[in-house]
Amino acid sequence: MGDLAVGLSILALLLIAGFLRLAEAAIARTTKIKAHHLVDQKKPGADRLLTIVQDPAPYMNVILLFSLLACVGGVVLAAGWAVDNFGVGAEAIAIAAMTILLYVLAEIGPRTVAIQNSEPVALRVASAVYLLGVALKPLGRMLVAIANLIISPLPGRTLRKGPFVTEEEIRDLDEDDDDEDDDDDEIEEDERQLIHSIFEFGDTVVREVMVPRTDMVTARTDASLDEALETIIGAGYSRIPIYEGDVDNVVGVLYAKDLLKRIHESKGDAKASTLGRAPLFVPEQKKVAELLREMQKQHVHMAIVVDEYGGTAGLVTIEDLIEEIVGEIIDEYDQEEPLVEPVDEVTIRVDAKLPIDEVNELMEVELPHEEWDTVGGLVFGLTGRVPIPGEKVRYDGLELTTERVSGRRIQKVVIRKLDPSERIPEGDEVERA
Repeated sequence: MGDLAVGLSILALLLIAGFLRLAEAAIARTTKIKAHHLVDQKKPGADRLLTIVQDPAPYMNVILLFSLLACVGGVVLAAGWAVDNFGVGAEAIAIAAMTILLYVLAEIGPRTVAIQNSEPVALRVASAVYLLGVALKPLGRMLVAIANLIISPLPGRTLRKGPFVTEEEIRDLDEDDDDEDDDDDEIEEDERQLIHSIFEFGDTVVREVMVPRTDMVTARTDASLDEALETIIGAGYSRIPIYEGDVDNVVGVLYAKDLLKRIHESKGDAKASTLGRAPLFVPEQKKVAELLREMQKQHVHMAIVVDEYGGTAGLVTIEDLIEEIVGEIIDEYDQEEPLVEPVDEVTIRVDAKLPIDEVNELMEVELPHEEWDTVGGLVFGLTGRVPIPGEKVRYDGLELTTERVSGRRIQKVVIRKLDPSERIPEGDEVERA
């Protein structure tokens, strides 16, 4: 074979290897969700791309095989040409040169292009990859079977179906859908909110969802069964904690069904402590996803949240955890007073328990939520004491008016977004109105 033919053959093999690497990287970054989205947009090549990503293993194995053959073939040709023209030993230089060329032209270069332009590249190469896969489908299936046979003793056992959907890809798809003016949206608003809640659920800790200590409905261990029943009926709960001494010493959970059964058996003279079930104690910083699994495993519906000193910080129920995903669940005993009530275009009335991050979303501000979890906590922190009804404080472009206080607890706060002329002078952080 002449020098020109060898050179052209090596160049052709480099281009083939580069194209196959480009195709493999672009398709590997295309998920089924994205492919369906492209089909709905009627993008050229989307149908075949969807076919590939629905069962990628045969196609990808053929691509990888031919990419490997092209690389090896190029190296063999270059080494043979070097030996023929320069003698034994020259093949080392040829192999080194080919390694560099393959790395640039058939590895890092195509991969970079595919990562930066995965969607258009995947659409352009889909037809070629599809035809190659169909023509060599038996070979692709055989390669998958051989691979599964070899790796079956290892963890995972077989080649996993892919490619896989990442959180970032779903968020990107959600944003893309939100930007479109199409009336026939892929993702409806309630579905979008559900996706957002699921992602946030994994990062949420118990402290953020618990019923705080001040809102807990409890009974003393020495309370009579009639007293405990009256407390449960008044609150409308199916279970409440029981404590000995003070609320920091929760010793059990009293179930309404246990209480009613005992009273029905005419043993109403007993004390609440005789019916209390062992409570589940959890720290404030425990992830709610972990807690949900633990509560399911132990078949309990309520956990007592303890602070770093071992005192009672609050309680959390399975309903609280599920509401983090699906939103507020209102039953016949829940107070339907809204957490947020619009007053006008720049003003809202909120429950003091409303999390700071929700205020940030509603008012399009960036209040710090590291120091305070709730609006009530923010107002306490800014005033340094229990505010009186009607007291106002301005902070970070907002005016917070304490509307309702019960004892030492703030219940309702009115939040107004200030005009630029009303804002706090630069350098001042808090101003009392």
